[in-house]
Amino acid sequence: MKCGIVGLPNVGKSTLFNCLSSAKAQSANFPFCTIEPNIGMVIVPDPRLTKLEELVNPQRVQPATVEIVDIAGLVKGASKGEGLGNQFLGNIRECNAIMHVLRCFENENITHVDGTVNPLRDKDTIDTELQFKDLDTLEKRLDKHRKAARTGNKEEQKNVEFLEGVEKHLLAGKNIRSLSRSEDEDELLAEIQFLTDKPVIYVCNVDEASAKSGNQWVELVQQMAKEEEAEVIHLAAAMEADISELDSFEERSMFLEDLGLEEAGVNRLIRKAYTLLNLQTYFTAGVKEVRAWTIKKGFTAPQAAGVIHTDFEKGFIRAEVIKYADFESFGSEAAVKEAGKLKVEGKEYVVQDGDVMHFRFNV
Repeated sequence: MKCGIVGLPNVGKSTLFNCLSSAKAQSANFPFCTIEPNIGMVIVPDPRLTKLEELVNPQRVQPATVEIVDIAGLVKGASKGEGLGNQFLGNIRECNAIMHVLRCFENENITHVDGTVNPLRDKDTIDTELQFKDLDTLEKRLDKHRKAARTGNKEEQKNVEFLEGVEKHLLAGKNIRSLSRSEDEDELLAEIQFLTDKPVIYVCNVDEASAKSGNQWVELVQQMAKEEEAEVIHLAAAMEADISELDSFEERSMFLEDLGLEEAGVNRLIRKAYTLLNLQTYFTAGVKEVRAWTIKKGFTAPQAAGVIHTDFEKGFIRAEVIKYADFESFGSEAAVKEAGKLKVEGKEYVVQDGDVMHFRFNV
């Protein structure tokens, strides 16, 4: 599951990526600095994992990760191939969710492709290009369904009617993610992989003075996002880059404390991206390893077991489940069992975020 960082050139995408990832993408004050997408595996900060490590004292700890893709800056005309448009849009199609970075800071030393700072205008520029590309995709798909509908196929006639509604929605300048749809229609849209149907979080890149409380640009973005029912987060990417260069946890904590911040903005962003991708975590906890496993929300116990090994899913017998709150409260697996808080669950059990699990299987 990938989350792509998008935005206009020079809004701070690569700087943000460098904060998120141990990779060091080139970052420069000119458009198209990033051509090939940079990909980084980012650790998901989770205080529950730290607590489990403290309680179990394992030989090693393995956190959850999420894949972040730094996609080169889009420009007006990208949908028609301007800049490196087709390549950029193809990179976005391969992602499951979008972090849309908006420049919300003034700095005369960093050029803006449109000359002035206006995050709402910038957002509209990106949306328009993605909508144009979706219209191109839709046109090809509609031709296929119309041909099938001419044979009298009722299902295809329904598809044509729905997709013509999608076309009207796009022509009105609206993103597909805001379109109401049935489960069947949702499956059809997921199959086509429209760019504007991907879930989005808006990342307002601010100056250091606005890192704690935001600024007037952030407020405007928040108002816009409220109408879209989208998430917004603000952070100072340049400052976060400085923090990430510090050697020790103590130094980073002191830096944040001086700014009145409880934690780095990138930590909040990674967690939000994880949620945006519809992911959650369960844990395995033993003396050899404490590990966070990433699954999709709604996974059953056998599906969750299959993330460890396919044999676990094929030969699934049962799952022994401890709620994280109980593990933390009682302090050990043995104490949880003694208190009667360990539950034995079967194939229908839907795994909850934070469950500590052991699987019994037979192959």
